[in-house]
Amino acid sequence: MTVNEIKVDPFTLEIVKDSLLATGDEMFIALAKTSMSPIIYEVLDYASGLTDAKGQLLTQGNGVTGFIGMLSFMVKQTLKKYGDKNDLKPGDVIIVNDPYGGGGSHLSDVGLVMPIFYQGELIAFSANKAHWTEVGGKDPGSFTNDSREIFQEGLQFPSVKLYDAGELNEGLVEIIRANVRFPDLSLGDMWAQVAAIKTGERRVKELCEKHGKEVILSAITNHLDHGETISRQELAKLPKGSFTAEGFVETDGIGNGPFPIQVEVTITDNEFICDFRGSSPQVPGPVNCSFTGLASAVRTIFLAITNPDQDVNDGVFRPLKIVVDERSIMSAERPAPTSNYFETMLGCTDLIWKALAPHIPHRLAAAHLLSVCSVTLTGNHHDTNEPFLIVEPSVGGWGGADGQDGASGQFCILDGETYNIPVEVAETRYGVMLDEYSLRIDGTGAGEYIGGKGVIRSYRALTDEQAATITYGRNKYRLWGTSGGYDGSVNEFYIHKADGDIDGPYGVYPRYSLKKNDVLQLMTATGGGYGDPLKRPAAQVANDVKNEYFTVEEAKTLFGVEVDPKTFDYKELEIRNKI
Repeated sequence: MTVNEIKVDPFTLEIVKDSLLATGDEMFIALAKTSMSPIIYEVLDYASGLTDAKGQLLTQGNGVTGFIGMLSFMVKQTLKKYGDKNDLKPGDVIIVNDPYGGGGSHLSDVGLVMPIFYQGELIAFSANKAHWTEVGGKDPGSFTNDSREIFQEGLQFPSVKLYDAGELNEGLVEIIRANVRFPDLSLGDMWAQVAAIKTGERRVKELCEKHGKEVILSAITNHLDHGETISRQELAKLPKGSFTAEGFVETDGIGNGPFPIQVEVTITDNEFICDFRGSSPQVPGPVNCSFTGLASAVRTIFLAITNPDQDVNDGVFRPLKIVVDERSIMSAERPAPTSNYFETMLGCTDLIWKALAPHIPHRLAAAHLLSVCSVTLTGNHHDTNEPFLIVEPSVGGWGGADGQDGASGQFCILDGETYNIPVEVAETRYGVMLDEYSLRIDGTGAGEYIGGKGVIRSYRALTDEQAATITYGRNKYRLWGTSGGYDGSVNEFYIHKADGDIDGPYGVYPRYSLKKNDVLQLMTATGGGYGDPLKRPAAQVANDVKNEYFTVEEAKTLFGVEVDPKTFDYKELEIRNKI
């Protein structure tokens, strides 16, 4: 095989490719094992990987699916700032969280980029991106839901050098220490990120020593080309034509909305084009998303549609094209606030999902919870009186699909393989008690294949003067069913006060004040159903009643099955014979 005029046997190419993938995995594990914050080592809200010298993604290990693509944008911004001036040196580490360029998300997601040199030549980059517990700003936890400009959301790192030729920028470290509420956590996570990217640098250099620089560069080219080949093979299997969908971003957090968004997806033999023109302009509140965030959202659903098992690299996305208006809610520009950018990212993902779900049911289910359902809870610990901060997403229901019920208690598509902070950790480290963590049974999402269940997670405040900032998107519009399936429910939360009053439901609320023994009851949505509920096997409906997914009355009215609540014997009603 000849690649870049270097003859390399296919076995060596495969070995190098797998070594690069293993390096991404090792970087991922190194960051988790050395970080200080539960949102990193428990939730896995971060990503790490390698790019080539041009910033093309080679491998990525990530918990958060929504970071797919952001590493390459970070590197390309670094190249734009330093590469043209030949100002990148061995030992440099660049720190970036600029939402509008390389960062692509919100200020809380801080990225590090390290150029990798071998024999004086820049051959690759090591990079990662992790959610810091704190980057300053007007509210604890930094990603508030009622900011009006980026300057309220925390420190901004516009691709500046944390290390210059191996020398630490002590002044920058002191600025961070002075501007964040939990400096030990934030700086501890930063050192963990440094350790992880240096792991990537070390492994790439070892590969060069073992196989030679030319072989590594040839393997990189082959790896990217192979990703493109696989994507184009899968693209050929998709239905061709144009498909449209409309939707809303419900609120910007400060009283405005809903904001219309739309897409036209055009699939040809060679391209997968997503045209979002005509969607809302950028808005006053912090649900604005940058183009980088939009690109990562589209990449995520593109992978789900084509080949979700494929190793991610930039070659995979060569057939993908994204068109959007400037300064829209999904291509926002400075100084638009972006703290809750993920809600618009999810809205964009959902548009493509909704447009194509009826046409490729083997790949796409009915609607899922469609929100990160983020929770920020702060106060003082009941034993130590030390301040604490909970920052975490919430799980919910996924939609029913062709041939299977929806999954219950899972994170949204852009959160990916992340986790809740375990109950034991929460009760030990924070000033709360978990009164309940259970599936939410609300009778929605009926179908031949039912929507997965949301959850109820209830935090009891153990001290006074706690504050909860909750962003539960998809609070007004129920999750859509498909192919005759019924809609799911919405995400919402209540406050059960110590005096017996109940306040709510709410979707988005900044700094709700909690007193001792107030209970914050978080309730996520049931996914949409797939197919006509009357086609669901009667025995399965009876089993659903036994499992308390649906009541006896719901089994009768929704599914046409009469179930004995004591024996769970069942009888099909006449209405089922008419389908």
